[in-house]
Amino acid sequence: MPANRKDDVAREGLILALDQGTTSTRAMLFNQDMQVVATDQQEFPQHFPASGHVEHDAEDLWRTSVETMRGALAKAGVEAAALAGIGITNQRETTVVWDRETGRAIHPAIVWQDRRTARICGDLKRDGHEQLVRDRSGLLLDPYFSATKASWILDKVPGARAAAEAGKLVFGTVDAFLIWRMTGGRVHATDATNASRTMLYDIHRGAWCPDLCKVFGVPMGMLPEVRDSAGDFGETLPDLLGVPVPIRGVAGDQQAATTGQACFRPGMVKATYGTGCFALLVTGNQSVRSRNRLLTTVALQLNGRRSYALEGSIFVAGAAVQWLRDGLGLIETSAQTEVLAAEADPAQSVYLVPAFTGLGAPHWDADARGAMFGLTRATGPREIARAVLDSVAYQTRDLVEAMRGDWEGDGFSETVLRVDGGMVASDWLMQRLADMLATPVDRPKLRETTAMGAAYLAGLATGVYPEPDVFAEGWALDRRFEPGMAEAERERLYGGWQDAVRRTLTRS
Repeated sequence: MPANRKDDVAREGLILALDQGTTSTRAMLFNQDMQVVATDQQEFPQHFPASGHVEHDAEDLWRTSVETMRGALAKAGVEAAALAGIGITNQRETTVVWDRETGRAIHPAIVWQDRRTARICGDLKRDGHEQLVRDRSGLLLDPYFSATKASWILDKVPGARAAAEAGKLVFGTVDAFLIWRMTGGRVHATDATNASRTMLYDIHRGAWCPDLCKVFGVPMGMLPEVRDSAGDFGETLPDLLGVPVPIRGVAGDQQAATTGQACFRPGMVKATYGTGCFALLVTGNQSVRSRNRLLTTVALQLNGRRSYALEGSIFVAGAAVQWLRDGLGLIETSAQTEVLAAEADPAQSVYLVPAFTGLGAPHWDADARGAMFGLTRATGPREIARAVLDSVAYQTRDLVEAMRGDWEGDGFSETVLRVDGGMVASDWLMQRLADMLATPVDRPKLRETTAMGAAYLAGLATGVYPEPDVFAEGWALDRRFEPGMAEAERERLYGGWQDAVRRTLTRS
């Protein structure tokens, strides 16, 4: 065998995962053994045109997607012909409306964090539409989701609504926009996980809901076709990567992370700590109606069969650390928060409620704004840094307590929390999580579980990777954090947090 033949064989069946996130885009190349071969990542600008408004230039999302995919291939020294498929995962709810002919967005993408449609949601609630939204979509009537964002664009961009009704405009979350551009407009599709975040999708029937589209004023002709998470989403244009490459996996970022964490069994829970924090409790084929203002969402759809989850969404987690760095200038790097928090005065009870863009689950108060409590003359950067990290642990407990109140299936009471995302590098925060939840926290060896989930779905569809049960056997633990805090101290701290939240809420 020629000397280079072994390398050629090893490179066959590579999977390229495109992780289009809120602050950066990353492409990761995985081999047949699900090991990372190469990574390329680019940050892109965030735009804040008004208070509560968060936007992205859709061309930045497209440009960084193309450049990072090419960059990962270049770093690995392989051609696109070695790829078995591409998997896409994306920031969910972020909304793009684009021209059917040009593929160009008619307005900046409105990001999931954006709160500009809070008044629209309030009007719809007063008009009695929240029950329909909850019954069909599993979601709450909130600006977080895509429907009111799309409607806002159609109303604010001159001529947009008429153009949409004439079939000249299309709508999608970021995955659908990227697929459209990758395939040259030949495919307008999304997967069931992303569709379930729009507030336009009937998660029980597995179809777009005409009644919801009417409520929100979004023409059904704009909507993408909904497909399995592991399936056929067309092929890339030849000039994109050099040869056509099949797109075979798609999932919203939190569902992709749940997949990457091998959380397939009902009762399993994962939490991802990035810009925000998102915890999902898998409930299997049962779509559980929350009594505690959690969301019912599609966890995965394979072979036409949907798996469901209860989800709690925290809008601000890592974003609070960024605020310490970029807004207050108290730190130079994110890693400094762990050092400062460990040195904080334990006698001070400082609480940060990071409601910079409102509060998510289980409060859902779009008008709440951030506040800090318990400040004294002795309070300094150490105590503020600890309050920032503590807020992540307290908010996670809020979600887990709500899940415990909703889920009556077997296994959840004894489950551990599987964690991923950039913040899990902090041992201090992971221990604080275990202490505050009074449950073990498991950090996996592969922390980029969102990209792994997208890669796995594409690999499953192309036959490169095994069925879910076999995939789950390969999940590997890096470290388990066991709770060690006394119950009295845990409840004292959490009680102070609950009081701080009550003071922050705009409604009881």
